Amino acid sequence: MLEMTRDRFEELVSEALDQIPPELTRVMDNVAVFVEDEPSADDPELLGLYEGTPLTERGEWYAGVLPDRISIYMGPTLRYCETAEEVVHEVAVTVVHEVAHHFGIEDARLHELGWG
Repeated sequence: MLEMTRDRFEELVSEALDQIPPELTRVMDNVAVFVEDEPSADDPELLGLYEGTPLTERGEWYAGVLPDRISIYMGPTLRYCETAEEVVHEVAVTVVHEVAHHFGIEDARLHELGWG
């Protein structure tokens, strides 16, 4: 398994978020991004996870709810990648993928666009 400090991995997640165009980050609403060590045992190879209500599904009822949650998983990412450069790329892809879910974009469409 490739080794990387948690601080460096968190920097990569932050850098990936910084690459999202400002016109998109301005409309992101009630969402928090976390770095986690491992996903649940149900899906140990999961690199990222979006949990919440996508912007496209929010209506008048959407108020007073906890923030959506994007988790980026360090362990599986480091096991999946063979080089530090691959980690940089994979973190960027995973962050974009999960943020896209916040905007209501489904997995099939993300795969078509090359963000699978």
